[in-house]
Parts: sequence; structure tokens; C-alpha cells
Amino acid sequence: MSRLGARKLVAIHQPNFFPWLGYFNKIARADIFIVLDNVQFSKTGGTWSNRVRILLEGRPTWATLPVERSFHGVRLVREMRVANGPWRVRLLRAFRGAYRRAPYFHEVFPLVEELIETPTDMVAEFNLTVVRALTTRLGLDPAKLIVGSTLGVEGAGTDLLVNAVQAVGGSGYLCGGGAQGYQDDERFGRAGIGLVQQVFQHPVYPQLGSGEFVPGLSIIDAMMNCGFVGTRELIVGADAGTEGRLGAASGRWCG
Repeated sequence: MSRLGARKLVAIHQPNFFPWLGYFNKIARADIFIVLDNVQFSKTGGTWSNRVRILLEGRPTWATLPVERSFHGVRLVREMRVANGPWRVRLLRAFRGAYRRAPYFHEVFPLVEELIETPTDMVAEFNLTVVRALTTRLGLDPAKLIVGSTLGVEGAGTDLLVNAVQAVGGSGYLCGGGAQGYQDDERFGRAGIGLVQQVFQHPVYPQLGSGEFVPGLSIIDAMMNCGFVGTRELIVGADAGTEGRLGAASGRWCG
């Protein structure tokens, strides 16, 4: 049960590519985790939906899922396709080269290899398959995951988030540290939704090849260095909990 007592705490995030520990910490803490595939994909530059950092020879390095960008207008995340080419071979080579000497390589790599071979060229479907599989393998509850496009909600920015929370019967919204600046907190309050700040203290773990610990890498890094059991402990024990920010319509603190 969430820190909101009997109320339902909802987290919302786009389907990221082999996400970092904080992403799975949100899944662990929330009662419902909405995978937001019904928002616009940025046409230029990389996003967390198609790239993530791993540690290669002691340096953080991008691992990228190449996407098809030769389209006109805009596309939603769920409409994005992986670009043609030997991207599976390249990713497996990168992951193997980065972590073949890691203590849990032989435990973790077979699952990573299986997930890379997921038979789809749709970015959101690929990422959701990865997130569901890792959620299950790490002992978290995959039933929490709900795909945003199945909710039939519309809106932009904060309105979309509020509508999605309401669609699943949520009374609290779990927001990450990067929400400031684009999220209208008062809009949640007017809708009777309590805001709860994710207080994620990134854990430090033994990291192969790094002189100084590098945070914010793909969960692959933690799994290769700590195994599945150790990574679960990093996720669920990473911080003291959630910090209340705005309690429902009355403006009270949520504990």
C-alpha cells in the first residue's frame, strides 16, 4: 500500500529504453504505473525512449535504439518504428563488450539477449516488453503497468497527466525530481489529486571498471554488477520513501 494510505498512488512515464534504477523505483512505489505511449515523440535528438547510458571501459557511453525519422509531421511514441539495420547485433555486441567481465554477466546476459531479440520493430512495444520482463524478473508486480493509449484520455501537458490519473481512479500522483518547470502543480490540486514527490537517493554499488561511481546508468549496469536479487534490493531500498507535497483539494500535506 502506498504512503497515501487507502488511496491509490499513480506514476506516469514514457516507455523508456532499458531504463535506470529510478524508473523501477517508481514502479515499486506506485499502485498503478501508466506507460505513456500516447504523447509526441521528439523528431530531433535522442530521448530516453531510444537511448540510455551504460559503462564501457570505465566511461558512460550511449547505447542507442535507432529510430526511423523520415516522416512528415508528428508521430506519437506508440507510432515510432525502429530503423532498419543490424541494431540487435550492435546492441548485443555493446552490452557483451561492456559487461562480459561483470560478476553476474552469465546470470543476466541471457535475459538481455532474449529481450533484444523481441520480434517487433515498434519502439513502444519493444520498450514495454523489456520493462514488463524486467519488472517480473526483479520480483515487482507487472500488473501495475497500464498502457496510456488504452485509457482513451486526451489533453496536453499536465491536463493529460491529470486525466490519466483520474481514468484509473487515482487519488495521488507520484512525480519525479525532473517535473518542476513543465508541470502545473495547482492543476492537480484543483482536480483533487495529491502530489507526492519521489525521493530517490541513488544507491552506490560495486561497479566494474569505474574509479568513481557513475549514477544514472541503465538498469543493465546494476544487474550485471549486483545480480537480480541485489538489484531488487537497490530498487526497493534506495530511499526512505515518498515525500508529500500537496494534499488533494484542501492543500494538506500527503504523508
